[in-house]
Amino acid sequence: MKLRTAALFIACSALSTAAMAQAGKAPAVNKPIAHNDPGRSGWNPLETKLTPATVGSADFGPVWSSPQLDSFENTPPRLFSAPLYLQSVKMTGGAHRGKTFPVTFVTTTTGYAYAISTAAVGGVAPGTILWRTRLTETPCNKGTLGNYGTGVIDMKANRFYVTSCSSASGENLWSAHALDLRSGQQLPGWPVALSQAVIDQPSLNRNGKRTWQLGKKYRYVQRGALVLNGDGSRLYLAFGADAVGWMLVLDVPSRKVVSAFSATPDDVQDGGGMWAQGGPALDEKGRLYVSTGSNLQDGINLGLESMHPDKQNNWSHSILQFEDNRTNGLTLTGSYTPYNYCQAGKADIDIGSSPVITVNLPAGTSQTTNLLVLGGGKQGVIYLLDRDKMPGSLTQRQACALDPATDLSLLAPEPQPEWKRRGPISLFKPFSDEYGAFDQAKSRTSASYYRDAKGDTYIYVSGASKKGENFNTSAPPSLAKVKVVASPNAPAHLKVDKLEMKTTLHNAGSPVISSNGGNDAIVWVVDQNAARTVSLYAAKPPQPILYAFDAVTLDTIWKSPEGELATTGNYSEVTVANGQVLVGTDRIQAYGLKSK
Repeated sequence: MKLRTAALFIACSALSTAAMAQAGKAPAVNKPIAHNDPGRSGWNPLETKLTPATVGSADFGPVWSSPQLDSFENTPPRLFSAPLYLQSVKMTGGAHRGKTFPVTFVTTTTGYAYAISTAAVGGVAPGTILWRTRLTETPCNKGTLGNYGTGVIDMKANRFYVTSCSSASGENLWSAHALDLRSGQQLPGWPVALSQAVIDQPSLNRNGKRTWQLGKKYRYVQRGALVLNGDGSRLYLAFGADAVGWMLVLDVPSRKVVSAFSATPDDVQDGGGMWAQGGPALDEKGRLYVSTGSNLQDGINLGLESMHPDKQNNWSHSILQFEDNRTNGLTLTGSYTPYNYCQAGKADIDIGSSPVITVNLPAGTSQTTNLLVLGGGKQGVIYLLDRDKMPGSLTQRQACALDPATDLSLLAPEPQPEWKRRGPISLFKPFSDEYGAFDQAKSRTSASYYRDAKGDTYIYVSGASKKGENFNTSAPPSLAKVKVVASPNAPAHLKVDKLEMKTTLHNAGSPVISSNGGNDAIVWVVDQNAARTVSLYAAKPPQPILYAFDAVTLDTIWKSPEGELATTGNYSEVTVANGQVLVGTDRIQAYGLKSK
């Protein structure tokens, strides 16, 4: 089965929208994976109802809500995972068996998975829970860590893959589940344990002799969104622990973990957590990409040496490219590490807080048409790479450096204002190698991209600049629009097009984009409306705000009133499909046009 990557999705979107409009048919819109497609574009170009004009009118607002989802004992649910969406699902079990619905699929921190109707069908109201499945009886951290990562749907096989964390044994034990998306039933042979006994098998780890060490030192979190390979036979799962990261490959037919890659090669060197909420990206050639983090405690204790710059096969604070096949499993085929990884990494100002996205330019428009972007990270910097020629070594990161002009990414030709010479572009200021952890972090979200009717490609990044004595107070800009500058005889590079200077996002989620082909584009961002360190379980927890920005001007088109949305998880992402905006909080809350 050929991958429906961002490149194919975007190349065909305008034509398919126009053709279906002429035929009088609405285009089918599905979101079976976080950030819209395996390449994580974050773009739905088939939205015909929600335009800047309609969203900015009095007709746009809340249209329905599900009930609050299940708590665990006294702990309310939170959705760190993004709502997924299928336009047409025929139920095969439960009270609604035989009926067909548009459905959103969600998972919660309290350890449940749900299918929820998004439209009225046969007397069944939107927001109705069609099925619920309890993934674990004892969700980790007393119900705050039952599920963090967004699952993935295999539409051909009618499967919804998710993970869960159970603390029945007193340790955080993770499992992978396969649910029938039509009934919520667990499929035979599932769940699959992601345990130390499984992962520490000889030769499973393709990067040295690192061991899982569950219960000895590390607490693992599966926060990154899941992704399937093109034929649905391999499921990729990224893990972060307190100090180490892993990529696991689960072979779906055999229901076994068949390959793994630890970010560091042994049990002495720490770092490399694969934390980013958006998860690994997959391109049309089947190559897998992931960003990695660092380790604050080692940075405090060891300084620059915590990054182990002189050691081979240490891939903390980097972007990695893999190929995967049944014979060799995961193989590292490319790497990139920012020039200042030692200085930034020792302060835990890592790029691994943001995931990568793939960006494909039309053939012939640049010497580098197959691109990779990481937008934001804790330092607030955007990076552009040629994913056909990843610039790093396959054995060791480059030596520590302080000169931004030596960075190996695709740099703009003009000097950058931060250092009066070439270097990566700092979006959210001030640039610092010292301040950037906790509430000082400038971004922890996934970028998105959009191609307008003229053929120009733009990247959108959410975050915040920082000010104040301790650099932990958010300030504009909180949304950046960056143009991909392309010419046939040169590599592509980035240039800031606009910065939104009126809005302060305190703890932004990932931007997503809806448009009608290359027109009527809107950037949607949900902001936690409180600093990252504010408890989501306080007596008065933060209540987020949903924003709609014009993708051309970055002007605010609309924002939800204070207090209208219930508390959500951090870094949450909305889903825009068929004239509705689905927001996961402690329930699903939907926005759209009140008159249809």
